[in-house]
Amino acid sequence: MEKIVHYNNIINGFVWGTPMLCLLVGTGVYLTVLLGVPQLRYFLLSLKEVFGSRKAGRTTEDKSISSFAALATAMAATVGTGNVAGVATALHLGGPGALFWMLVSALFGMCTKFSEVALAVHFRKKDEHGDWRGGTMYILEHGAGQKWLAILFALFAFLASFGIGAAVQANSTAEGLSLGFGVDPLHSGIVLAILVALVIIGGLKSLSTVTTYLVPLMAVFYIIGSIVILATNAQHIPEAIASAVRYAFSDPMAMPGAIAGWSVKLAVSKGIARGVFSNEAGLGSAPMVHATAYVDHPVRQGLYGIFEVFMDTIVICSMTALVIMTTGTLTGQAELTGSQLTLYAFEAGLGTVVGKYVLSVGLALFAFTTILGWYWYAETAATYLFGVGFKPVMKILWIALILLGAAGGQILGTGAKAFLTSLWDMADTLNGLMAIPNLIGLLLLSGVLRRVVKDFDNKRRNGELR
Repeated sequence: MEKIVHYNNIINGFVWGTPMLCLLVGTGVYLTVLLGVPQLRYFLLSLKEVFGSRKAGRTTEDKSISSFAALATAMAATVGTGNVAGVATALHLGGPGALFWMLVSALFGMCTKFSEVALAVHFRKKDEHGDWRGGTMYILEHGAGQKWLAILFALFAFLASFGIGAAVQANSTAEGLSLGFGVDPLHSGIVLAILVALVIIGGLKSLSTVTTYLVPLMAVFYIIGSIVILATNAQHIPEAIASAVRYAFSDPMAMPGAIAGWSVKLAVSKGIARGVFSNEAGLGSAPMVHATAYVDHPVRQGLYGIFEVFMDTIVICSMTALVIMTTGTLTGQAELTGSQLTLYAFEAGLGTVVGKYVLSVGLALFAFTTILGWYWYAETAATYLFGVGFKPVMKILWIALILLGAAGGQILGTGAKAFLTSLWDMADTLNGLMAIPNLIGLLLLSGVLRRVVKDFDNKRRNGELR
């Protein structure tokens, strides 16, 4: 086990290191230029798509879901503990400048996610049960002709899902309920396993129906709590924003109350890494559910990818960062990091009782919906690797890992924490490894993507599409 951890740390240092982060952002920059800045050019159109009332009909035989349901399911996976603990960790390690670089990566990540989603819809296929299947593995096999890379991506996604999508998220849900309401983790684990089982047994339609209602609710709940704190500390917002910009380029150790170790290099690397980890742009996960949407053109679904990154990082992650900075928690509680740092900031802004409840409920909801969203990714990867007959096995494995993650202390005893930490670290590495074949596919098919985007623009110009 020690050797596995050792080699995992080496690989993790590469996949979340400077070369890979440059490739992630560089791909976003390249696609932004190639496609004519779609994240800005289509931004208002993406808002119209998400909040508009346009309805597209489909036959009852078609097993696709609506574009909004696909977005909600994708956001169930992306809006998670990374928005709470990940942002706090980035600020703790890199200082205020990490927020600036997180937003820079999100700006180009909006284009990367747009591109992933559009290609996923363009190259999607139906499985033996009539379900739409799509994502990086289908893009690589049917678009780029690189089946070995497709298998590699599916394997990384399948293995990563057990940690990042099931066990660790279940642990975060149980932790949130224990923190806010004193619920025993074993009881949380049992209830959580039953709730998830009831949702996933009904397939994608059931899963997307739940996330369509739950994701907007949890986002609004968290945003309102953040807005109340920011309104109370409004006088500190300009300085917080100025610090994020200033210390993105200059030595943050010059900042009053600076924490030892802050540097511009760490601000850049931690800001970009946690931004990518939160919105998953470039990792190839979200296209697996976006590919199931009923839509009249691949680019139209890509518009939802633009909105997904915008809401996840530019709105929710920014609010978390500003709450931490405006309450003085970042420099006032140097020993805290992760969710504990965010918790202290919410308690400082809303009071100990209310702040604890708002964050604990938000954290539990974020983690629960991530379990639901990542289940579809796991099932899609498993179906690609082992066929549709593996779906019942996948459901059983998922439920078992949820129970193990939530109540690991009671089930595994003293080794629970070490087990979950190792599982999280390996899942984090596998999550990063997913980006390599995905980015290769995006670059190889950038010409196809450009033609698809031009086709969309021409059809809208000619009145064939709205």
